[in-house]
Amino acid sequence: MRIEQLRQRLQSLGANPRHTQRVLRLWSQALPQTSGRREVSHFLPATLVAALPALSDELAGLARLVSEHPGDDGSARLLVALADGQTVESVLLPRDGLCVSTQVGCAVGCVFCMTGQGSLVRQVGSAEIVAQVALARTRRVVKKVVFMGMGEPAHNLDNVMEAIDLLGTVGNIGHKNLVFSTVGDPRVFEALPQGRVKPALALSLHTTRAGLREQLLPRAPRMTPEELVEAGERYARATDYPIQYQWTLLEGINDGDDEIEGIVRLLHGKYAILNMIPYNTVDDLPYRRPSWERAADIARRLHRRGILTKLRQSAGQDVDGGCGQLRARAEKPARRVIALQPHTTGP
Repeated sequence: MRIEQLRQRLQSLGANPRHTQRVLRLWSQALPQTSGRREVSHFLPATLVAALPALSDELAGLARLVSEHPGDDGSARLLVALADGQTVESVLLPRDGLCVSTQVGCAVGCVFCMTGQGSLVRQVGSAEIVAQVALARTRRVVKKVVFMGMGEPAHNLDNVMEAIDLLGTVGNIGHKNLVFSTVGDPRVFEALPQGRVKPALALSLHTTRAGLREQLLPRAPRMTPEELVEAGERYARATDYPIQYQWTLLEGINDGDDEIEGIVRLLHGKYAILNMIPYNTVDDLPYRRPSWERAADIARRLHRRGILTKLRQSAGQDVDGGCGQLRARAEKPARRVIALQPHTTGP
């Protein structure tokens, strides 16, 4: 279901724009449709009042909890069933954050990602995206939503932008606390500046070498690291939000001295934050995370060179935290492995 379809349905039940916004606000904030001091029958059309119980049940059915896997770090990975029985993952993050999925599966095929080992099954509708937020809010406070779960948001752009618009208005999420994460796609840089709600932007960089990036992200749009950073910088200056560059640290692959020099070359002087995340180990994939000491040393060296670097611990390490692992464990898709040429890391 898309949010626009829901709006049209409410209109057919006699709702005016103010009524519609009320229904969407309460739903997205996980509040009962009967909330408030006044009886809903005193100000909503009778046809809408009569339909509210069934409508509430239908909205709750857009995203239902299958299982919850709490982590020692305060995160919790949720396996979520959609109305047609397909499953996606959401992750409750420490400090009131939530990671949501935008596709069932993914077509980019990142070689180190469990979701990338399968294929794209279908798009997640904008109402289904918001339903993940509503479901999470029944369990804890959500003040930040990151579109970093299963799927590539750029490949489902209309639905994601609809969800961002709703969450950034009646959904009570600050615009900078909506984070659109993408491998990079020219359509993103065209669409995001035009939206009423302009989210923060996270770009999956992972390497400064174009050839290696094509191996790591085999079906991503062919933007070089330089082109990606140039487009990101324009958006950062236009919105006054720094770009978050995502870098999954893979031992022996993108943790060498050459990459440190490349990062300095690309990001020095840019309005940017480098989020360096040691790899979340996935069973049956050949990639490994470097030691925490090695990762910390890389972050320190980048800081000394003027690159704002945040070394982040991957949430949910102890609960199959690699994206797509819960769904993979339930459905056991075929996996493929692509061998990459390692290089010698620096001291």
